Amino acid sequence: MRYLPHTDQDRADMLRVIGVETIDELFRDVPADKLLKEAVDLPRHKSELEVARLMRRLAAKNRAAGDGPFFLGAGAYHHHVPASVDHIIQRSEYLTSYTPYQPEISQGTLQTLFEFQTQVAELTGTEVANASMYDGSTATAEAVLMACRVTKRSKAVLSGGLHPQYREVVETLANMEDDECISLPPDPKGNEDLLAEISEDVACVVVQSPSFYGQLIDLKPIAARCRETGVLLVAVFTEVVSLGLIEPPGAQGADIVVGEGQSIGNALSFGGPYVGLFATKQKYIRQMPGRLCGETRDREGKRGYVLTLNTREQHIRRDKATSNICTNSGLCALAFTAHMTLLGGDGLRKLALRNHERACRLADALGAISGVEVVNESFFNEFTIRVPGDAAALVEKLAEAGIVAGLPVSRLEPDCGLDDLIVVAATETATDDDIAAYASAIEAAL
Repeated sequence: MRYLPHTDQDRADMLRVIGVETIDELFRDVPADKLLKEAVDLPRHKSELEVARLMRRLAAKNRAAGDGPFFLGAGAYHHHVPASVDHIIQRSEYLTSYTPYQPEISQGTLQTLFEFQTQVAELTGTEVANASMYDGSTATAEAVLMACRVTKRSKAVLSGGLHPQYREVVETLANMEDDECISLPPDPKGNEDLLAEISEDVACVVVQSPSFYGQLIDLKPIAARCRETGVLLVAVFTEVVSLGLIEPPGAQGADIVVGEGQSIGNALSFGGPYVGLFATKQKYIRQMPGRLCGETRDREGKRGYVLTLNTREQHIRRDKATSNICTNSGLCALAFTAHMTLLGGDGLRKLALRNHERACRLADALGAISGVEVVNESFFNEFTIRVPGDAAALVEKLAEAGIVAGLPVSRLEPDCGLDDLIVVAATETATDDDIAAYASAIEAAL
């Protein structure tokens, strides 16, 4: 029996109140060619055995990152995650029937969140970090909203080196708040004049380093200009391993540091779930979205952990809420902390050095091929190459040869005259044989 709590009159009343004629009008923002015109063609029923076999056949069509040469990054990176991480996150200390609001049954999770915050603050060179966000893109959007609240200004300048998908998420959320975004053109070489865009009516400047194209950006002159005009500098990263070698954004003068933490402890998983990192200065803590875990003592003097700050409307008055973000990426943050603890400071630096060495070796191999140009002057484990003709077609051709050659820029930045660019990443998982296979394949294809 179907359960339909609303009558036809109820639905008509609701449509009238929100100002539309039909339910179909609620989907007018979805492109017409993306809407299904009829029900999905699925079989009526199958046995469990049949479904299991079908799902295995479908899964076998996927190509996992570890199945061969893999050089795709652009916001999600193929790293080795030790098996011990998976073992640790399944321990009973981290099992709770509810979220950490009930500290008496979730001390393991709360302690780990406290350690996670400490790790993120040290990595980013800032004073305080929250208990994680959904992912890097939503963390970036929340940073822009926070900067507008702090400065009481409503304009954000987005660098042309910001990940295009991060830019779109920022623009979407800013539009809901009636904030203005000035998005600079794509900037593969990092030559844009950001300083010229900073003025006293701007709330924040959003800069990614390494940029979407892999270029390392010196944040210090940008931070200095921001301080002169009361503008906040939001520093973004998509590859957290880079912080094992690069001076932390907070130490370079960034006011808010946000990014993606997937590379530490979390597999690619076909796009998620991931873990957003968010850190800032102590003086902005009450404008920070999400939640923060703190250490305390009980009446017997025993150490314990509790959720200390929740700036969302479920816990405080709606007009004082900073965000409607509902939760954090708890399990992904736990995996991040477990992996970071196993690595330690020296381990992270060695991992970062290994990544940079692999990328340099790949850049040397590709740059030696006639017709291929390495665009970036400096990079960490990701860079951009220019190839003759259509980069997307070349990437497809190499995929047929079993090599995932990177991201053609035109896929995320169409109609920008960047059809000959590929963003390429090399992590510690790239072997000498992988690099040699990539170089040989691209040379043969050109």
